[in-house]
Amino acid sequence: MAHAALGGRHVADDRTYWPDELFADLDRTGPVPLYFQVSSRLEAAIQSGAIPPGARLENEISIASRLGLSRPTVRRAIQELVDRGLLVRRRGIGTQVVQGQVTRPVELSSLFEDLQSTGHEPGTVILAHEVVRADENLAGHLGVAVGDEIVRLRRQRTTDGVPVAVLENFLPAEFADITSGQLESAGLYQVLRARGVAIRIAKQKIGARRVQGDESDLLGIDRGHPVLTVERVAFDNSGRVVEFGHHCYRPDMYSFETTLVAK
Repeated sequence: MAHAALGGRHVADDRTYWPDELFADLDRTGPVPLYFQVSSRLEAAIQSGAIPPGARLENEISIASRLGLSRPTVRRAIQELVDRGLLVRRRGIGTQVVQGQVTRPVELSSLFEDLQSTGHEPGTVILAHEVVRADENLAGHLGVAVGDEIVRLRRQRTTDGVPVAVLENFLPAEFADITSGQLESAGLYQVLRARGVAIRIAKQKIGARRVQGDESDLLGIDRGHPVLTVERVAFDNSGRVVEFGHHCYRPDMYSFETTLVAK
């Protein structure tokens, strides 16, 4: 593998990152464990921005060779930061510095709007956009008859190019003329409001589970990894259901924030 030194930072094939200067003076004879020294210096560099969000570290074998350490020592140092949410291991990519987490207030807005309002660049990949028949569960949520036509949307949402959520929504059939182009350039609630729909209130349930089906590939996480989940039913001013959705989010990149008031 070809290597080059750029500004004191070691880059392998212009894709992986390792700041040599941080580890020039590791204390190999003192009482502080080497894994802890490596972990602490990496953490400080990440927190200060010296190692930027999204940067991909060299693999453990390469790092161990460069530092003259054992691979288990390097693995433990990196795992410490994975466990603390500063690094993430992504299948087929390697170990990356976690992108700045999106903190979402618990209010009636779309993920697209929340990303925009916090300075992130939202992106959308349409995975499914079709008319289907309502089964008993969907009919109950949408207030339609079993077998009625409804609209199914499934989208991958990204923030600054990194997958953050998989969204599945069901709408009454009157919204079948919403286009994929509209959904790629705006949030679902923005699209509905542009049609004159006044979304007034919603019931929402937040939970957690392990990834299912193709979600691990769509979110760039390992199979069996936990995800945050949201189930929401939204109503307009007349009390009519306009949307039912269930979504899953990468927990290392997304959180919910709420304010609690004493009685």
